Amino acid sequence: MPSNLDVAEKLNLVFQLMQLAGENRFKAIAFDKASQTVKGLSDDINVYIENRNLTDIKDIGKSIAEDIYAYAETGEMPVLEAFKEKVPLGLIKWLDISGLGPKNILKIHKEFGITEIDELKGLIESGELAKLSGLGGKSAEKIKKSIEWMEQFDERCRLNEATSIANDIYESLKDLDGVQQIEIAGSLRRAKETIGDIDILIAANEEYIPNLFEVFTTHERVTEILGKGETKSSVRTREGRQVDLRIVKPEHFAAALMYFTGSKEHNVLMRSRARERGMSLNEYGLYKLTESGETNFDEAIPFETEQDIYDHLGLNWVPPELREDRGEFDIFEEQKELPLVQESDIRGVIHAHSTWSDGKFSIKEMAEACIERGYTYLGITDHSKTAAYAGGLSVDEVKAQWEEIEALNEEFKAQGTDFVILKGIESDILADGSLDYPDDILEGFDFVIASVHQTLDMPREKMMERFRNAIKNPYTRIVGHPTGRLLLKRGGSDIDLNELVALAAEHNTAIEINASPWRLDLDWSYGNKAKEVGLMTSINPDAHSIEGIDDIQYGVRIARKGKYEKERVLNTKTADEVLEFFKAR
Repeated sequence: MPSNLDVAEKLNLVFQLMQLAGENRFKAIAFDKASQTVKGLSDDINVYIENRNLTDIKDIGKSIAEDIYAYAETGEMPVLEAFKEKVPLGLIKWLDISGLGPKNILKIHKEFGITEIDELKGLIESGELAKLSGLGGKSAEKIKKSIEWMEQFDERCRLNEATSIANDIYESLKDLDGVQQIEIAGSLRRAKETIGDIDILIAANEEYIPNLFEVFTTHERVTEILGKGETKSSVRTREGRQVDLRIVKPEHFAAALMYFTGSKEHNVLMRSRARERGMSLNEYGLYKLTESGETNFDEAIPFETEQDIYDHLGLNWVPPELREDRGEFDIFEEQKELPLVQESDIRGVIHAHSTWSDGKFSIKEMAEACIERGYTYLGITDHSKTAAYAGGLSVDEVKAQWEEIEALNEEFKAQGTDFVILKGIESDILADGSLDYPDDILEGFDFVIASVHQTLDMPREKMMERFRNAIKNPYTRIVGHPTGRLLLKRGGSDIDLNELVALAAEHNTAIEINASPWRLDLDWSYGNKAKEVGLMTSINPDAHSIEGIDDIQYGVRIARKGKYEKERVLNTKTADEVLEFFKAR
């Protein structure tokens, strides 16, 4: 039986091969949308397969449904097999090369019979690529540079890197003459866990544009100017990231911000809603339609903000993080707002390491850093004994650590400091799903975070049983980074997170959103299921240093994207309320 992820990956592969084969763009996009829908599906797709009602799922038409049924029955997807015969899989990586589109990729493949990037590099070096009609020396050089960058840097970066670059450039531009409005847009504004290009948008009048572009392209982070036009300029930063700056007329800013924030799926539905109401929405604004259904640019509908545009389309304002066509239209047709968690709501830090295991700072130093940031409690969760590679604590060390924590709490109390350290542990989930200490020791902790650190590639059913046992254990209060993924470095364990989310909610156990930008796990795409079953989470920095505490900001953004309200985030509560939750099991 295929998992949701198996089906989603196959559909995504069809989408990529269709692009390379020059297939109709809308046909290809249908597979892309179906892939994303299946990946974020709350239910097990096999239920729909068994009932032969896949077309009940949004974005899955009859043809795609038939391909999924065939895949479930035979292990092969007919449409995928057909495109594999037309296009070699090795060409997919070429789609990341700047200066090459699907048409040229196929053209090069057919002309030279090559499929690997190394072979393409050889063609450039020999000068043969430049001779191909429609390319030339300039294009060949651009392709060569792009390959060099791809080899030096991943095509995407983690949320923290993108945020750092974007904020730095934003700060250099925001107070310049002529800047009426400025926003970071794109997938970064939507808080995707990994980011491709970084988009910045400015509202300014024409006379200010040259100077704004001059400051942008000469920023200290910039190593290469990729393009400089009348309203858009693109640069490459020293980290290998592409940053695009667009400057629009002030009256177009809100529409442009909406358009360049995306997602494309959200934008498509917004444009559809506009047409249903006799209007046309694009990056310049909102206009009435003519009788023949064309955009009437002479009849602009007035707006000043994104909120105004949403109002015209019968919606309340949708927070950028939710603009993924994942149920936000149903919510914001009815509700004025969703009380999503904010960084200012976080009262304490749960899941942090000290020098007792693999942390860089003592418990006291970590506590003082938390106090400095305005937090009122710290849950220390050093590694358990099985994690010997990370300095896991023996039973004697656990008891000694408890004494240190109790002494520090007495010290804070005597000083009149409103702060408490909670005695936690990050216990390894062992191969059979049991935790890492005997019950009498587990009982002595204020709380236990149960995490898998070893044998992440266990077969699905064994890994599921491992997690089921850990969640059902009465001492488990939080499940840590459930998939074990490291973004842009390795994938996660093969598990059914929809089932585990429901099981954790049933057993009154939280699943953390690990706020480390390497993890951001539990993934936001399981937010609909988590909301449906009322899952509690805790936004945990998994801090191994003082600096790591500040990763909470990334976890908050992912929690918002996953539709978590303040009430379902454990560390928005007081220390007493958190302890109550821990004892409630």
